[in-house]
Amino acid sequence: MIRVVLDTNILYSAILQRAGLPAAVFDLVSDGLLIPCVSPAVLAEYHDVLLERPRLRPYAERAHSVLEILAKVAIRVEPTGVVTESRDESDNRFLECAEAADAAYLVTGNIKHFPERYKATKVVTARQLWAIMMAAGREEKQ
Repeated sequence: MIRVVLDTNILYSAILQRAGLPAAVFDLVSDGLLIPCVSPAVLAEYHDVLLERPRLRPYAERAHSVLEILAKVAIRVEPTGVVTESRDESDNRFLECAEAADAAYLVTGNIKHFPERYKATKVVTARQLWAIMMAAGREEKQ
């Protein structure tokens, strides 16, 4: 299974639009094909954004469901270093988590805020990760 760090905007989009690629990526987590990795800072941002933003109030049940799934399946890590690679300071917490988890991918909707790769982690969009996963599935069937 593949370790990933999901930027909050991926979860936000998955909650708002069940038919989009961020939701499809989260479904891969729910199906056990991806292992999400979280740190205390990442979890705190998830809770702050997904439970407190007025735009998500109509989707509170779905937001709670997403957080419950993550609580059950996510690998919790404790970053040991401080990262300063991202232009957006809060996004550095996701890179720190990815490094501590040795995640293969960091999935984000704000790819311009991140380097293309950070150490062992490749930064990708939901569309790119979906394509990677679908290609891997086709290879397994051959």
